[in-house]
Amino acid sequence: MPKLLGFTLLGALVPGLGLIVGGRRRLGAFVLTLFLGLVGLGVYVGLTRREEVLAAAVVPSRLLMTSVAIGAVAFGWIVVIVASHRSLRPATGGAGGRAFGATFVGLLCFAIAAPAAVGVQSVLAQRTLVQDVFQSQGESKSATRPSTVNIKDPWEDKPRLNLLLLGGDDAPSREGVRTDTVIVASIDTKTGNTALISLPRNLTFMPFPKDSPLHRFYPDGFGKEGLSLDGRLEWMLTAMYQNIPDAHPGILGPSDNEGADVVKQSVGEAIGLKLDYYLQVNLQSFPEIVDALGGIRVNVNERVAMGGVSSSHIPPKEWIEPGANQHLDGRHALWFARGRYGADDDQRQVRQRCVIKSIVDAADPQTLVTKYKAIARAGRHLLRTDIPQELLPAMVQLALKVKSGTVSNVTLDSDKLRLKYLHPDYQALRDTVENALESTPVPTPTPTTPATPTTTRKPTTTTTTAPPGPVQNLADACAYNPAGDQPN
Repeated sequence: MPKLLGFTLLGALVPGLGLIVGGRRRLGAFVLTLFLGLVGLGVYVGLTRREEVLAAAVVPSRLLMTSVAIGAVAFGWIVVIVASHRSLRPATGGAGGRAFGATFVGLLCFAIAAPAAVGVQSVLAQRTLVQDVFQSQGESKSATRPSTVNIKDPWEDKPRLNLLLLGGDDAPSREGVRTDTVIVASIDTKTGNTALISLPRNLTFMPFPKDSPLHRFYPDGFGKEGLSLDGRLEWMLTAMYQNIPDAHPGILGPSDNEGADVVKQSVGEAIGLKLDYYLQVNLQSFPEIVDALGGIRVNVNERVAMGGVSSSHIPPKEWIEPGANQHLDGRHALWFARGRYGADDDQRQVRQRCVIKSIVDAADPQTLVTKYKAIARAGRHLLRTDIPQELLPAMVQLALKVKSGTVSNVTLDSDKLRLKYLHPDYQALRDTVENALESTPVPTPTPTTPATPTTTRKPTTTTTTAPPGPVQNLADACAYNPAGDQPN
């Protein structure tokens, strides 16, 4: 019996050997050759075609084929285990030995079937995520994204990919959606180095490109003179997502998300970059994705309020206390990113960028493999985007570069750029971003001659308001460096 079970186990670990030892040599040799061939192919692909494999993980048709292949391989493996044991088992064995052998074979089959089932479920969860969140170029509508996709080499003529990251502060108790988090991620498509540009939510008179239909209604930007502080709330950047589509439905053309298209146009004009795509996060579902990742780790440099209303002097009931390398679950991570009692927008923006960095760090291969079903389920509730399915393989390869690249913060001097004033200096903001990215000036869409943009620029403003050294590595910005004064 020990010899029989030993060869059965060996035949399960190396399919084909059990058949050969049991006398079915031709069939065993075929199965062994097939097994070694599949192992060799897997090693070759894993070592030399890693990016292609990851890119295939965002193609629904390939994911379906992968799930079928996993099931077929697992079924074939189980058949080989059973056949090997039957070939090895003596015809005159007793009932007790047969029962023990059958139990042992059943355990081996379960050891193959269980992980295969998990694998199939994870692959199908990924397929559902891709299909639910990312629509194909022809099946979705956007008024602001690139009209065509170069699938073979989408970055051929695009040195930087500019993504708009929106945090939608929607909730059952709140009417409409406020984009309290507005961050532009400008990615170098060659190196993956990424610059994050955070805009304060209370910016007023946000501009529009001259060729935009909205420029006719807001030639001086989205804002009104002579309003009280409370009255300005409906004319700030945070209100554009909801208020402009309500006032001018369909003005930009067919769109699946008019609010995102409006914000893309305006933010792109404000910072002088052409924004390609948006990625919108539903903040109410944000804790779900953090919990699916097993939490994140951040350095908490100051007390962060979990609730409270500064304007009404209502203190929070809970705080996140300062500490190095703290582990935060989804609920605490959300408050760490958005807590505003006793803090200004600059502090919140730094925390939000640190949360993004922590999520990138937490999404390591081990976490993705072991918790992917929960991550995919949370992603379906969390994300909304106009990135087309056709671009996903290239986006995966770019994401690998971002993972190994440098994530930095473009520092905006609120005083010099007048970001907290009624009329911010948007030209100086464009100059600051341009200097930070070390790129050539971005031309406006309407000029027909090179001289036109030169006449609209303000050289004096450029030299006096664009702050030097505007880029800060997020590893430094998010390091543990507690301040002396803490909110109370």
